[in-house]
Amino acid sequence: MLRRSLLLALLVCGTTLHAQDATAPLTKEEIALVARGEVISMPMPGELFAALSKQGKPDWSAMLRKSPAGSFTSRQQIALNLGALIADGYLAVEAQDSQQVKNVSKDIKGMAKGLGVEQDLINRGNSIIEFAQSGKWDALKEELEATQNEVVTAMIAHHDQDLVTFVTLGGWLRGTEVVSGFLATHYTESGARVLRQPAVVDHFIQQLAMMPKKLTDTNVVSAIRTALFEIKKLVAFSTTGTSSVDDVKKLAELAASAVKTISTK
Repeated sequence: MLRRSLLLALLVCGTTLHAQDATAPLTKEEIALVARGEVISMPMPGELFAALSKQGKPDWSAMLRKSPAGSFTSRQQIALNLGALIADGYLAVEAQDSQQVKNVSKDIKGMAKGLGVEQDLINRGNSIIEFAQSGKWDALKEELEATQNEVVTAMIAHHDQDLVTFVTLGGWLRGTEVVSGFLATHYTESGARVLRQPAVVDHFIQQLAMMPKKLTDTNVVSAIRTALFEIKKLVAFSTTGTSSVDDVKKLAELAASAVKTISTK
């Protein structure tokens, strides 16, 4: 877990790693760099869902969705959808729906092809299908985590650091949509505290602001940037407070709208 957390911290802080180094132990220099830099605790979709499961027994199957239809031409939109699909994979595992896991795995590989990283995921996708067929759900969670890391490191190897942000953002938005959507109808104060993530939203806003205009000056990205500013108002409550049921409902609507924008051709 420490290895994974430090790897993600390096990735979101913009440190360049080579794809072949992704599974190697972090060096002292890398660890020191994370310690010196702006370390954001970037929650994986599986972590968001695990936090939600502590609030009760969600009907995960009811939260599944159809994968985006059609193909996208914008690499930014492909990356956003790829991140959201990885979140869907975690959700299908929580629902223990083997067919949905296989469907999502196929969609992930198809979306990754549009970013030139499909080859990196072929073996991983085969493992996901095998684990789904045999019902090895814990192993599937680890495989999905490895899949996201492989996508990220492959993009960095291809000098596509900005696309890493879009993948991570897409996964976070889809995870937030699921969690806030559940809490909007099954509200508890303790559950709503899970939604407090102002540093994460700030990170995405800052990363988008630093990107070249050719990447962000699109209808989809502009809409997502606007949504992030609205979302920040709803997830920035104090550490001793919590979000009201009305704010949770607003957050669920904003996240759902953002995911719909991402997945609309």
